[in-house]
Amino acid sequence: MNMSSFAHALEDHVFVPPYADAITSFWKGRLAGGSGAAERPSLQHLIGNASMPFDLARSRAQAASLAATIRGDGRQLLLLPGLLASEHRMEPMRAILESAGFRAHGWGMGRNFGPRADTLEQIDRRIDQIRRNTSGDPVTLIGWSLGGLFAREYAKFARAKVGGVVTMGTPFSGDPRANHAWRIYQLISGFPVDRPPFTCRREEKPSVPTVALWSRRDGVIMPACARGRRGERDHAIEVDCTHMGFAVAPEGILAVGRALEAMRG
Repeated sequence: MNMSSFAHALEDHVFVPPYADAITSFWKGRLAGGSGAAERPSLQHLIGNASMPFDLARSRAQAASLAATIRGDGRQLLLLPGLLASEHRMEPMRAILESAGFRAHGWGMGRNFGPRADTLEQIDRRIDQIRRNTSGDPVTLIGWSLGGLFAREYAKFARAKVGGVVTMGTPFSGDPRANHAWRIYQLISGFPVDRPPFTCRREEKPSVPTVALWSRRDGVIMPACARGRRGERDHAIEVDCTHMGFAVAPEGILAVGRALEAMRG
């Protein structure tokens, strides 16, 4: 696949107007040889993310068997999408977790255009809504990429309302620029990657059970940044998928099931 085809694959499956043209041009420039101080994943692994439509097709074909493999226990789950993704992108995972016996919910905030000053308050309102409509038990957060950072910070913001946090390819450790997404993050959100508009202590572990899913094939986030160090999370589980695959590939969905099982003890 050449650079132009890859840029269009990213546009078709991840990004949408009104930013599509600007971001496609940005990626073409970066892939042509842009550089920075921080180490980033290889171009080969970045291009591997174009397999997302095939990963999604596999999960849809295997939905019943995936749900039968995961042992749900009725826990309330809230799924938080990554940068520029909507909850629709996480719908296949949500449906499979529901079929497996969990009560899984979308975050109700549309497409993730990055952090805002009231992001944690908006998540708090969604959590309160879920708890009002159910038993009032704590909610377990499952965050993909940037959504995982939101999940970790919310768990510090409202500890009593959170049962645990699962992150998927989330750069909560190390250099916040050790990835291929930080410039897009700044372009879309308008904030420096190391200074979001709310209190954020990325490497500080929330005081709830925390499982980090990471992959050597991520391609967007450096694996070490998503794996984290001892003391920054409770458990780390390696997953054989791309960054986009965390949310849609069978391997990513099964890994979330394993993470939820690990939290159960």
